[in-house]
Amino acid sequence: MEEQVLKRIEGMEQQLKYLVDASKGWQELKHDLTPIMHDAFKTLMKEFGEVEAGFQLEDIFALLKRLLRSIKNLTYLLEQMENIIDLWQTIEPLLHSAVPKGIEFLDEMDQKGVFRMYKAMVEVRGKMARAYSPEDIEVMGDGFVSMLGLIKKISTPQAREMLEKMADLMTTMDLKECKECGPLGLVTGMSSKEARKGLGVMLELTKNLGKLSG
Repeated sequence: MEEQVLKRIEGMEQQLKYLVDASKGWQELKHDLTPIMHDAFKTLMKEFGEVEAGFQLEDIFALLKRLLRSIKNLTYLLEQMENIIDLWQTIEPLLHSAVPKGIEFLDEMDQKGVFRMYKAMVEVRGKMARAYSPEDIEVMGDGFVSMLGLIKKISTPQAREMLEKMADLMTTMDLKECKECGPLGLVTGMSSKEARKGLGVMLELTKNLGKLSG
């Protein structure tokens, strides 16, 4: 019986020792935290003092009421943010390959002078706007449309062939070698095949030019 009492007393002593040790630890912690809490409290009071003029307790309740009334909107906003995040996670891997390719494409266009050409076109438009009125530009636009129709007509294979031959003729003919020619020289010149073909061409052109006055 005495042994049991001694064991209980020993157990109670161990528990008291544990409580005393824990109390000592708590006192040490309290002693260490007291200066920190004191400084934090002073800082908090100072900050509250700075915002006291623009802050009232009623503002918090007004904010809470507004939040409670806007729960649905906030929920919808969070759902949309989730959708945006999902979309970003989907397109982000694509951007890793698309962005370098886009930069490479823009660099290639810059090396080819595409941007300089666009810049020059903008400058030309600015010069036209300064030199001509909108009415003048409208008239020139009508003339430009007519010129496009003319270009379309001379783009036919027959017209291109004739223009190319005339251009070749201008580059090969030397006007310095031309000599004066009278009636006798004209008759003599008609003895060549090229002169007779040229006269035939002139005659055909003359016939077609006569259609202009019709």
